[in-house]
Amino acid sequence: MVISHSHLKGNSVKLPGNYLCRFLWCGVMSFSSMALSQKLISLLSELGYSAPTPIQAQAIPVILAGRDIMAGAQTGTGKTAAFALPILQRLSDTYVEQSDQTQAVSVKPVRALVLTPTRELALQVYQSFGKYGKDSGLNSAIVYGGVSIDAQADALKSGVDILVATPGRLLDQLRRGSLTLKQLDFLVFDEADRMLDMGFKDEIDAILKQVPTQRQTLLFSATFDQGVFALSKRLLRDPKLIEVDKRNTVAANVEQVVYAVDADRKSELICHLIKSKQWQQVLIFSRKKLGADQLAANIVKAGIQAQAFHGDLSQAAREKVLKQFKQGDVQVLVATDVAARGLDVEELKVVVNYELPFIAEDYIHRIGRTGRAGNVGVAITLYSEDDILRLEEIEALLDSRLPQQWLPGFEPDLTKAEPVDRKNTKAAQKQRAKRRMSGGKKAGSRR
Repeated sequence: MVISHSHLKGNSVKLPGNYLCRFLWCGVMSFSSMALSQKLISLLSELGYSAPTPIQAQAIPVILAGRDIMAGAQTGTGKTAAFALPILQRLSDTYVEQSDQTQAVSVKPVRALVLTPTRELALQVYQSFGKYGKDSGLNSAIVYGGVSIDAQADALKSGVDILVATPGRLLDQLRRGSLTLKQLDFLVFDEADRMLDMGFKDEIDAILKQVPTQRQTLLFSATFDQGVFALSKRLLRDPKLIEVDKRNTVAANVEQVVYAVDADRKSELICHLIKSKQWQQVLIFSRKKLGADQLAANIVKAGIQAQAFHGDLSQAAREKVLKQFKQGDVQVLVATDVAARGLDVEELKVVVNYELPFIAEDYIHRIGRTGRAGNVGVAITLYSEDDILRLEEIEALLDSRLPQQWLPGFEPDLTKAEPVDRKNTKAAQKQRAKRRMSGGKKAGSRR
């Protein structure tokens, strides 16, 4: 069926059958109007939460009503609270009854499982549950790779109500018999699109064999594609589809700037921008770990405190670097996409795409690190001839052109460039796809 949403400015969105869309948020809803307990409402007031964000206002009543949901929300929109609050509410309502029933069981069963693609996001979600559920009587645990599996197994022995996990380490613990998911009530997929991008499909399939069919499933994704919809068909029953923005868009309060520059001058340009604009906290994205290391070293040579942040670092090292960045001891963090997924830095104002990502949707995730919680941010892209095809794919995803500009003193050498057809017709898109399959080169190309 085709459903037209007025908030999508007249665009029609094709959705799989049996998806029901209903938009609940009118901009004036309060937490007290959503059937949350007085204890949670008081806690939110203490935390300074005056009113729900759009994703919270739409998702919380639906989750409290027991419905499965498929929610599209960008990072920084409050989506963690959108599922954490109603889960805590519903588990608290049945806490005493379930505690009596599980006294004779050697291992307390997990009632809610939140799956995340990365360690950083898992930590962020785990901390949120701790913050919102501090007086609930419910306990939570976290399992992820890179740290002692035995220590995590010990933490699970007494049983937990809420478990936050990455797929691979969760499977390890399940195979060891450290926990059971047979009495699971809530299954949450946070950033489902990224889990699929990272190749967790097999792990997800194995985990699904361990959970009951009678459960409430909540799927959150910043982007929707055929892979996410295919997963949703297997996971969800009569779901409510919730989208707070036009699909695959970036936050309106993020200014996107594209500087055209020769590839061999990108490092010089980024150092110039950091110094001239006096940026105190900058997150830079590199496609590869080696590239992140090299760029961080070049920035340090320019007299700027910088650190690389990627999967080759131990978990302890990553946590240390991230803490230094948040505290301002490190001015620049050069990260790969996988490492930065779930990275949450309060009031981060500047994100830089040193190189455009391999996957167009990752552009949305990258620049979503800034402009969070209503703050204003800027996303800089350093664009060279090597980025032509990737920029075209991003523009097609966003359905908008990103105007390029030159920075005085860093103008690209046009004698190096070749003319490129930037048309976005279907024929041009097919031609670009063929070029990608052949390695991104045209016949006779100098690249």
